[in-house]
Amino acid sequence: MPPKRTQLKRDSIEQEGRVLLAIEALQKQEITSIREAARRFNIADRTLRRRLAGRPQRQNTRANSHKLTQNEEESLLQWILSMDRRGAAPRPGHVRDMANLLLAKRGESPIQTVGEKWVYNFINRQPELKTRFSRRYDYQRAKCEDLKVINQWFDCVQQTIIQYGILSEDIYNFDETGFAMGLTSTQKVVTRSEYYGRRSVLQPGNREWVTTIESINASGWVLPPCIIFKGKNLIQGWFDDLPGDWRFEVSQNGWTTDEIGLRWLQKHFIPVTTSRTLGTYRLLVLDGHGSHLTPQFDQVCAENSIIPICMPPHSSHLLQPLDIGCFAVLKRTYGQLVEDQMRARINHIDKFDFLAAYPNARVEAFKPQNIQNSFAAAGLAPYNPQQVLDKLNIQLETSTPPGSRPGSRSSQTSHFTPKTPQNFIQLQQQASSIKAFLKRRSKSPPSPTNQALNQLVKGCEIAMNSAIFLAHENGQLRAANEKQKQKRTRSNRRIPNEGGMTVQECQEAIQPPVEAVEPPRSPLTRPPTRPILPPPPVRRKLPKCSKCGQEGHRSDHCPQR
Repeated sequence: MPPKRTQLKRDSIEQEGRVLLAIEALQKQEITSIREAARRFNIADRTLRRRLAGRPQRQNTRANSHKLTQNEEESLLQWILSMDRRGAAPRPGHVRDMANLLLAKRGESPIQTVGEKWVYNFINRQPELKTRFSRRYDYQRAKCEDLKVINQWFDCVQQTIIQYGILSEDIYNFDETGFAMGLTSTQKVVTRSEYYGRRSVLQPGNREWVTTIESINASGWVLPPCIIFKGKNLIQGWFDDLPGDWRFEVSQNGWTTDEIGLRWLQKHFIPVTTSRTLGTYRLLVLDGHGSHLTPQFDQVCAENSIIPICMPPHSSHLLQPLDIGCFAVLKRTYGQLVEDQMRARINHIDKFDFLAAYPNARVEAFKPQNIQNSFAAAGLAPYNPQQVLDKLNIQLETSTPPGSRPGSRSSQTSHFTPKTPQNFIQLQQQASSIKAFLKRRSKSPPSPTNQALNQLVKGCEIAMNSAIFLAHENGQLRAANEKQKQKRTRSNRRIPNEGGMTVQECQEAIQPPVEAVEPPRSPLTRPPTRPILPPPPVRRKLPKCSKCGQEGHRSDHCPQR
């Protein structure tokens, strides 16, 4: 702590001690005059009078710049603890959204919002909360950062671009990435401070693997994806509500194969990029996966003026644009969407759920600016190897984010008409009116009635805040229930698989055949109608005697009776 700040703290403590001694002397009637007590103990007369009136010390008083009231922050704290106990600790973004929701439900105009660092300051004020990372270590990444190897690769790229006259608009990068359908992304969550280490978060049970093949262009656009599911047949319901140029494949384990990679190149990449090629040749940057290094793959590339170039092993995190800027955002966004479904009590994610969430994740990941920045960070477009070489020996520095500007709450000057309060503002106005009315009637200082009224207002405010949280959660549950209803209506009809197909091809394949319309027959050639026979009569069964066992009579008319 700086010396100046330390001295100010000492002076404040010393002044507080003198104030307490002056109050004690007045209470014991050792000094009868407030002005005399202030003079003897060397304190301000106004300060002593305020403390005698019941005002607390400034250091112990809540700051005026807080957006949320004490009761609202307490309700938010209880919501965070409740979510954490249920295994769904919220992210800082969720806490900010709930704080903004409380502000929006107040009834103020204009609606206020909290700042960027509000959640950080709120957590620091609450000793029961702390942020933790829930990171999954389910991958292995080799770190091969050899300057010589990377320099040689960039020299090869430059020679290829110069030799074939490849434009930056004709540079592509493609790769596949895998998803475990039911895994959420690792992220920072708000949890109880008593926990040590990383906080575990509940995740859905499905671990089925799905692979997607993505390709991006250096000018900032993305090709339609190719989705590979585990299975033997294509399902008609997969193709519902998706663009017609999306492609689906199936494999035994949900991974890509040599055949799938070759079909993607012939039926997907080449038809889409041919019409958008500006030069003669296209440069295709790819990693050293086995499905990319087959003789058939190279032959098709040579026949269509495509120059494939492979990166050095274990260097895709430095040289591949998809790994640098797109796949991380894609998986993080998809994991957040899965987490939102988990909070809505959906504990099993299937293929239909994946297809409902994946398009939204692609929109967030494959933005034009993000794609261009990825190519620039990889040193490919524009060509700048130093962008990668500087990362090998770089020392990162984290800048301090700007502080949020405290907002001032506007005073409520409008005339208030007593009525049943519906939100926080009306509740405060009603309480102020009642307090003013009691003060005018009693003409006395605050009494236990005011204290009881404050407790009643606090209880009503907490109930209102809880109702806001419950209404928000119910809205999420209703939306999730509607998605489940729509998913159950989708078709599970199997489509014979002969090498994958696009959405448009599937729609053409499932169209019902056009039936031939027969000409109407003339009355002369009309076939005779069969006569309608009456139904056969119903024969009732004869009664049977329970004594002699013979049919035709009952026990009360039995001859043996």
